[in-house]
Amino acid sequence: MTVTAETRADRARAALALAEERTGARRVALAAAEPVEQSGVRAVSLLTQERPPMAVPPGLAPLLPEGLRRGAVTAVLGSSALLLAMVAHACADGAWAVAVGHPGLGVLAAARSGVPLDRFALVPRPGAQAATVLAALVDGFGLVVVGPEVALPAADVRRLVARVRERGAAVLTTSVWSGGQAVLEVTGARWVGLQEGSGLQAGAGRLRSARLHVVRRDRVRAPALDLRLPVPPPTSGPAPLVPTPGLRLVG
Repeated sequence: MTVTAETRADRARAALALAEERTGARRVALAAAEPVEQSGVRAVSLLTQERPPMAVPPGLAPLLPEGLRRGAVTAVLGSSALLLAMVAHACADGAWAVAVGHPGLGVLAAARSGVPLDRFALVPRPGAQAATVLAALVDGFGLVVVGPEVALPAADVRRLVARVRERGAAVLTTSVWSGGQAVLEVTGARWVGLQEGSGLQAGAGRLRSARLHVVRRDRVRAPALDLRLPVPPPTSGPAPLVPTPGLRLVG
């Protein structure tokens, strides 16, 4: 039996599809395309089916019943707290995440939101090569957060959206992208926990939760909702520095 280059290529693609299917990397089906006239070799395209979507905070399910879809772009406007909560839930199954162009996103806030820091990377200022940086990160991370420091021309946005769809990554942005699937906006926020009035010192206590009013602003019709995000208590740390009598604390 003569093994042609076409046969070897078909076998390699089938082996790759089987390996990806078994490892859960992605589910792949093989489909024959039209013959390529120049080479005479039949082309085979890989049709990638989406893996299960990433989880979202339970209270957000009425607005995102499909979860956080892979291969899609979701805009989250008006709240870093909601953004971090979505990152935390999306990473609950072991995914890696990266935030690009969001220098105001603090590591401590991410940790207290439940984001696993051992699987969370930060690229605060990608610079003039933001499109190239994002294209590389989409290839390697399951979840990519694109912050306000990233401003891409329309042509770069279209290419990046196509790459996201091809690679199966999930993208969260803080601005609306052409080609994005869902747009969530926080139109009101209230923090709960600090004491007010009742004879107590103003500001006594600590923040215990955030109450966010969230609406979905795209073609999908969904009622607005009030989402509660708990704020975990601060972890114990070193005792505060107390100046010794007779000494003055500076700095």
